[in-house]
Parts: sequence; structure tokens; C-alpha cells
Amino acid sequence: MTNFISVQLKKASEVDLAKPLCKFIQQSYPGGDAQAEHCRAAEELSKLRKSALGRPLDKHESALETLLRYYDQLCSIEPKFPFSENQVCVTFTWKDAFDKGSLFGGSAKLALASLGYEKTCVLFNCGALASQIAAEQNLDNDEGLKAAAKHYQFASGAFQHIKDTVLSSLNREPTVDISPDTVGTLSLIMLAQAQEVFFLKATRDKMKDGIIAKLANQAADYYGDAYKQCQYKDTLPKEVFPVLAAKHCIMQANAEYHQSILAKQQKKFGEEIGRLQHAADLVKTVASRYDEYINVKDLVDKINRALTAAKKDNDFIYHDRVPDLKDLESIGKASLVKSTPVVFPLSQKFTDLFEKMVPLQVQQSVSVYNQRKADLVNRLIAQMREATNLANGVLASLNLPAAIEDVSGDTVPQSILNKSKSVIEQGGIQTVDQLIKDLPELLQRNKEILDESLRLLDEEETTDNDLRTKFKERWQRTPSNELYKPLRAEGANYHNILNKAVQADGQVKERYQSHRDTIALLCKPEAELNAAIPSANPAKTLQGNEVVNVLRTLLANLDEVKKEREQLENDLKSVNFDMTSKFLTALAQDGAINEEAISVAELDRIYGSYTQKVQESLKKQEELLKNIQNAHQDFSKMKQSNNESNLREEVLKNLAVANDNFVELVANLKEGTKFYNELTEILLKFQNKCSDIVFARKTERDELLKDLQQSIAREPSAPSVPLPTYQTTAAGGSKPAASSTPTPAPRTMVGTKPQPPARPPPPVISAASSSSSTSAPSGTAAPPAPAAPPAPTPGASAPAASTAPSQAQGPPYPTYPGYPGYCQMPMPMGYNPYMYGQYNLPYAPSPVYQNPGQAPYPAPQQPGYPFPQQPYYPQQ
Repeated sequence: MTNFISVQLKKASEVDLAKPLCKFIQQSYPGGDAQAEHCRAAEELSKLRKSALGRPLDKHESALETLLRYYDQLCSIEPKFPFSENQVCVTFTWKDAFDKGSLFGGSAKLALASLGYEKTCVLFNCGALASQIAAEQNLDNDEGLKAAAKHYQFASGAFQHIKDTVLSSLNREPTVDISPDTVGTLSLIMLAQAQEVFFLKATRDKMKDGIIAKLANQAADYYGDAYKQCQYKDTLPKEVFPVLAAKHCIMQANAEYHQSILAKQQKKFGEEIGRLQHAADLVKTVASRYDEYINVKDLVDKINRALTAAKKDNDFIYHDRVPDLKDLESIGKASLVKSTPVVFPLSQKFTDLFEKMVPLQVQQSVSVYNQRKADLVNRLIAQMREATNLANGVLASLNLPAAIEDVSGDTVPQSILNKSKSVIEQGGIQTVDQLIKDLPELLQRNKEILDESLRLLDEEETTDNDLRTKFKERWQRTPSNELYKPLRAEGANYHNILNKAVQADGQVKERYQSHRDTIALLCKPEAELNAAIPSANPAKTLQGNEVVNVLRTLLANLDEVKKEREQLENDLKSVNFDMTSKFLTALAQDGAINEEAISVAELDRIYGSYTQKVQESLKKQEELLKNIQNAHQDFSKMKQSNNESNLREEVLKNLAVANDNFVELVANLKEGTKFYNELTEILLKFQNKCSDIVFARKTERDELLKDLQQSIAREPSAPSVPLPTYQTTAAGGSKPAASSTPTPAPRTMVGTKPQPPARPPPPVISAASSSSSTSAPSGTAAPPAPAAPPAPTPGASAPAASTAPSQAQGPPYPTYPGYPGYCQMPMPMGYNPYMYGQYNLPYAPSPVYQNPGQAPYPAPQQPGYPFPQQPYYPQQ
């Protein structure tokens, strides 16, 4: 009697998870042991998928454990990898578990770049395999019963979880097998079978009949609900419906049977007979309608024996009235089963392969924090550099410290010599020229990478639009123009960055050209540099003056401030704090991360002291510059001025400014070179991202095209072309319309002896031949010689066609028009030249004699021959 329903597994296409995951890891995590460990974990995950989905699975606990481990790994990596069409793009293709396919195409399948879709299908297979394992259990012992009940409840929970989450996981219409209606029905079927297992265990343990009846009645209720859910839907295999209907009747019959035993114990003999009669009717229905699927012979015999004994006892002893079925009290229900909830992890042997990888939400928070940190550090460094440039500009405009170092008036000041030496050590104008020469090549390389990336997107989008125009609503996938919006926005941002870089390069080149000659002068040897600087009268009277000493002290203090800034800048760049633990703690405690509040508080804690030092340095420099300017005014008043000294001072100022510009230009050009090289790496990653998504879209496009071709091939062909009228109408009249129902082919009788053809029907004497025979003279001895044979007409052939028998009659009888009194005689045996040596010719007609003047028999037509019988002409 026990015939349980098991669910078929879905089939998945092969997918390489290692490659896209490793690529994302290499792009998102710094190189080292951690990156290599994550890549090894990705390869292990790919191998686990092949073990779980790439081969047929045995109906055993170990195979289910493999599936559960893979499902748990999917749950663990979901918050750590951004699976989507425009990030980590992995297309998962699954076939419908219940679609058998057709002659012209494969079964229905769906391909999506969604990890939620993969999780849903894997969980479906977990439930399906659990149902198969449960169906294989030996229900004759307690261990088998417990295992079956556990697996059925787990399968019910898995299907129920899919019903609750599939639409939100896919964001599109799923295949029929994982649709909410289908998996909801499967969940109820598994629950009903688990309840039936508990009924079997209660029966085996010989529990009270009242309890057994309630268990059976609850199972019947579950089966009835499942049957109602799928009764008018073509979603499950057709074999499921009769099994559900039969199980509903069987469990209800069991409930009535055990309730009848309880009625007998309570001496309600009429109720006992009524319930047994109802049970007998139920199993009789199963035996008559569903015997092909479930054998209920033992149950029928048991119920009939009990019914016969009860009737006999009641008729002879008790004489209790048998109530009607509607008057019987309803049997109670007792449910001992419930769907096992899906709680991560499902596997008892689960070990997270990516345990050391932080969740994606934490990664995003760390990324935003790093950006906030970079903005803060860059702002502080920019403030200090701007202040340093301002101080250098002020000193250069005042010709300091060269003015107080120029003692003799005909030698190069020591500060200018130091600056010249520094410029020469850094390569001078050759270094600047080479750096400027390299910039266009770097810029062009980045432009080519960016243009190629966008070209890939444009080509794929054009193809997608063409196919969408061709197939219209059949082309069901995300439009490329919507999918590529983030990538195109990123590409536009890179375009703006390159345009701004070109403008900055132009400003640097223009600045270099305005100071190139002065920088070149600094690169010359000391003798040539001294010759290029005009000489002037020495200001010996100012040497040792208090004003000069104040200026030297102030300049020394300003140099000390600059050195402190350099050290402070290095300290700012070297500060490093890992926020991962902070964000992980927040995620574990609150279930979410308030990145802004946490980052602002932590940045203030770490960089608060550095920000205060920068502000103090700026304020100190402002006071020093103010004092230097005041002291320089006093120095200028005391200093003797003439044309030569003014010209010399102007040249020295220009040399100081040239040194500052050289230092700034080299720094800017090196920073620009570094920027272009770093941008190249970023653009290469962008290009890889574009090529990956284009490749994934191409794979998805090919799969969708294949599915569309198969669906078109499965569609019914055009209606048949109507036959011409000459094929539907006989030669002599209209042919009756064919029946709409197909006529079965006649059975072929093998080994039967061929029968001779049937006797032809009696001749039909036309009015013309009758009148001609009555008008013929009675004394004519011989027929007159015919002048000409009569011409055949369609009207003459019509009677022959209309009187022809419905089946072939053998060769037509020879008739000779023009000789109406001719009597056909059989040929003698010796006349036959074709070796008909026996006395019974196979198709020879019986001799027919005609009276003189009688019209000849019409010649029957061959079946299917569309033209009228041609006449024979007599020999002259």
C-alpha cells in the first residue's frame, strides 16, 4: 500500500566559480598570504560545486550532506562577494525538474547571474534528494520510520522556504518547478507523507485505535489539500494526481477502520458497520480507479472481513441501527509533523572556506572609511604645502636669505649656490624635459584603454538592442543600456579625470616655459652663474647689524617650521589603522553598520592631534612671516640702493623663484606620472570588468537564443493546407465529409487465404438502352455493323463510377460497346498463355449470360483511378 512520492532533482550546467571569484579577490584584496588563501578557498568552492551538482547523486545521506555543505557555503559567501550582472558576474543555468522536453528542443531552463537563484535551486535539490532518501527507507523498523519522517519534514521545510523567498531572490518569473505554487504543493505533499509515516509507526507500535484514527485522518486532510492545490494546474508530473487522490481515500479509509474498532469497543455496533461500509466504499474506489498506481488488496480484504463479521454479529445478536454516513460523528485530527525550518548552517560538518574574508558590507564600510581618511590626510598635507609655497614666495620676493648673505657684491650668495647644487643633482632641465615628454604617451595609453572598454559595451548593447527589436517581448533579459549605467557613469568619470589631467599638464608646461631660462641658469657651473649675476657695491656696513641678525634668526626659525612640516607630513602618511574589527563588531552587535558615525569618531580620535599640530604650524608661520617682513623693511631703509644693486637683487630673486618653481614642477610632473601609471592599473581593471560582463552577456545571449529557437520549434506548426476540390469530390458526385475523429487502422489478419472478389452488383439499365432495345426489329438475325464507335461522355462514365463497388473487384470484365447482344464467355484453359495451369483461375468471374438486346455490364473502375473507363474499339 505504501507508495510515496519523491521529487526529481534539477540539473545544473557546469560553471567555473574559481576564475571570477579569484579575479575579484585579486582586485579587492592586497597581494600576500591572505589573497592566496582566499583564491585557494575559491578553488575549493568550485570543486565542491562539481561534487554536489556535476554528477548523479546516490540516494544516501553522504550525497545529501554534500549538497547541504555547498548550500551553506553559498550562504556564507553571499555577504562577501557582490554577485550581480555588473560586478561578480557568474551565470547559473538550471533546467526545469519536471519538464521532459520535446522532440525538437530540450527541456525548459533558466539562466541568471544571481547567487540567490543558485541558492534556491540547490535548496530545491536538497529537498528533492531528501524525499528520495526517505522513499528508500525500510519502514518495517523504527530506524527507517524515524529517518523517513525526518527527511520528509526537512524536504517540506526546504520547499516552504523556497516558496517564501524565491520571488525576492530572483526578481523575475521563475521556472515552473520552483514557482511558489509548485513548491508550496510539494511542501504539503512532503508533510502529508511524514504524517503517514507517523501513522505507520503508530500502527506498528499498536497504539490506541482512537489515536491511530486521528493520525490517519490528519494525513488524509493533508493529502486532500495537496490534491486541491494541484488539481487544476499542470505543474507536477501527471502520475502525482492519482497517487494523491488514492492516498486521500486510503488514509480516510484507515481512519474509518480504526474508528470502527473504537466504536466496537464502545458497543456502538451500528456505528461500527457504518464506518466500515464507508471505508469499504473508499477502498473500492481506489481499487477501481487507481489500481494501476497503488495496490490496496490487503486493505480491502481486511476491511471486508471486519465488515462481514460486524454485519453477522449485528444481524444475529445486537440488531443495532446502522446510521447514515452524514449522521456519524467526525473523526478528530492529530498532527505530529511540521516543516523543518531552514536555518544556516544546515550541515553539521560545515566549515566556512572564507572565514577570514570580511563581509561585503564591512568591505564597503572600510572602503568608505579609507576614502574619508585619504581626504582628511590630503587636506592637511595640502594646507601645509600651500603654506610652505607661500613662505618660499614671500622670501623670494624679499630676496631672502640671499640679501643678507651678499657681502662682497661680486660673488654668488651661498643660498643660491645650495639651490643650484640641488637643481643639478636632480637632473636640471633634462629631468623636466623627459618628464614632460613622457606625459602624452601615458595619457594616450590611458585613453586607448578607456575607449576600448567603452567600445566593448557599445557593441554588446547594439547587439542586444537588435535582438530585442527582432524578438520583442520574447527577449526577456535586462536591457544592456540599463545594466551598463554604472559602468558608463564610471567611464564618464574617468573621461572627466583625463580631461582635468590634460588641463593640469598644460598649466605645468606653460609654467615651465616661463621659468625655463632661469632654471637653466641655475644648472650652470658656479663661474658661469657668477658671471650671469650683475655685481654691485658691497653693503659691508650692514654686516653685523642688529637688523641683519634678527632676519637671520627669523629665517632660521622659518626653516625649522618647514622641517617640522616635512616630518609631520611623513607621520600623517604613515598612520594606519584597520577598521575591519570595528565594523565587524558593530555588525555583530547591531546587525547593521553606521559607517559615518563610526568613521568620523575614529578619524577624530586618530588624527585629532595631527590636525592641531598643522594648525599650530600654520599660525606660527604666519607670525614669522609678519616679523620677517617688518625686519626686511628696516633692512631696506638702512641699505644703500642704486641701479646696479637693484638689478643684482632682481636676478637673485629670479634665481630663488626659479629654484622654487623647479622643485614644484618636478614634484608635479612626478606626481602626474605616478597618477597616470596608477590610472592605467585602474583602467585595466575597468576594462577587465567590462570584458567580463560582456562575455557573460554573450554567454547568456547564446543560451537565450538557443532556448528561443527550441521554443519556436516546439510551437505548433501552421494549420494544414485545405485539399483541392478535385481530391475531395468523386468523379460522379460529391464525397461525404470525413469524420473529425480519427478512424483506427484495420487489423491485418496474418496467414488467411486470399478470398475471391465479390460478385458485381446487378446491371443498371439506362433509359436510352431500353428504348433502343424495344425499337429494334424482332426479325433481325445479326447485329448491324457499327458505323462508328460512340464517343465517350462524362455523363456516360458517371453511372459506372456511382455503381462501382466499394472495394476492388479484380480485373474489369471486357465489354465491347456496339455489340449489345454479346455474351461474355469464359476462356478455355488451354488459351491462357500465362501458365494458369489449374482449373480454378484466381480472379476469373463466373460465366454470365445476357439475353439478346440486354445492355452490357458496366465496367467497374479501379479504385483511386481518377479518369473514366476507356472503351475498347472492335476489329473491323
